Amino acid sequence: MYTSGTTAKPKGILHTTGGYLTQCAWTHHAVFDLKPDKDIYWCTADIGWVTGHSYIVYGPLANAATQVMYEGTPDTPHRGRFWEIVQKYKVTILYTAPTAIRTFAKWGDDIPAKFDLSSLRIIGSVGEPINPEAWMWYREHIGGGRCPVVDTWWQTETGAIMISPLPGVTHAKPGSAMQPLPGIVADVVDDTGNPVPKGGGGFLVVREPWPSMLRTVWGDDQRYIDTYWSRFPGLYFPGDGAKRDEDGDLWLLGRVDDVMLVSGHNISTTEVESALVAHPKVAEAAVVGATDPTTTQAIVAFVILRADAVPNTQEEGDALARELRDHVARTLGPIAKPRQILLVPELPKTRSGKIMRRLLRDVAENRALGDVTTLQDSSVMDLIAANLRANPTRED
Repeated sequence: MYTSGTTAKPKGILHTTGGYLTQCAWTHHAVFDLKPDKDIYWCTADIGWVTGHSYIVYGPLANAATQVMYEGTPDTPHRGRFWEIVQKYKVTILYTAPTAIRTFAKWGDDIPAKFDLSSLRIIGSVGEPINPEAWMWYREHIGGGRCPVVDTWWQTETGAIMISPLPGVTHAKPGSAMQPLPGIVADVVDDTGNPVPKGGGGFLVVREPWPSMLRTVWGDDQRYIDTYWSRFPGLYFPGDGAKRDEDGDLWLLGRVDDVMLVSGHNISTTEVESALVAHPKVAEAAVVGATDPTTTQAIVAFVILRADAVPNTQEEGDALARELRDHVARTLGPIAKPRQILLVPELPKTRSGKIMRRLLRDVAENRALGDVTTLQDSSVMDLIAANLRANPTRED
């Protein structure tokens, strides 16, 4: 199964049949509290990506699930398409991506309100860390304030879910993946591989084998060793940062490649993005670190506004950008204040819903764009580049 190549040359992840099927089947049953004789299950992922393989094909079929399969976009023929499907087929379990959730929030609360979503009993999130604001919107407007939200962490490489709340068992926290599933031994370590204390942040690792673990990178055993096993000998390193809160629960911070070094301070793109999305006018944000001669890296933010907050003039847009920069500074501290905020109509995403920050870094640093073949809509980058040219960097 090839990864999407959001960071480098795609890697062919090799899985084995027995271990992969075992963990897909068990996690699909446990994380979604599946009742095969009663539930109507719907995973909205593209079937060609690992989420589609694990949680549309192998897990659900092994568990005799009744499921909805949908090939299409959430806004065709209208923006209520997903909720129309939930209503029509009385979907009880919904599994989708934070990117989709933030898009739905951007479109407005009134759209899902038109449909009967009372059949839903479990709602899940997958693909990247979900910010607390999106989590709360999802629970309130889709889950009716009553459905457990299972915020799942896993990868193409792990084959199946590794960290997640369990509905009816875990007292969930908005934005936290909570605890490793039974049998999974995950930890957060510092630069030297030692566990961080409660309240500390560092690198996510897995300490012991698991059934659906990757066996190698197809045709390149050395890349397998170098990528996943060399950073912390004896530990699997997925490339993600995480923090452990005072209760010992895990919060995923995204790829460590997305941690910015600003004037000697490590700042996670996820933290800045979450601060931006907490502003009532912001629907979605992507943050990158751009090379800066003064601060090593400077924070550049690409922001999609809610439909009712789009400015009518350039002056209004400039004022809103300043307001958002000040909002981040108040929320996270002056060191996290973005150098530049660009208001954009859309963000570059793969078909699996991941934001391709690599391309945004290319734009922010005025480099030629890298490979855009995995983008859902490559014309998005032309719009962003044009916007950047029209809005030169401000240092105020």
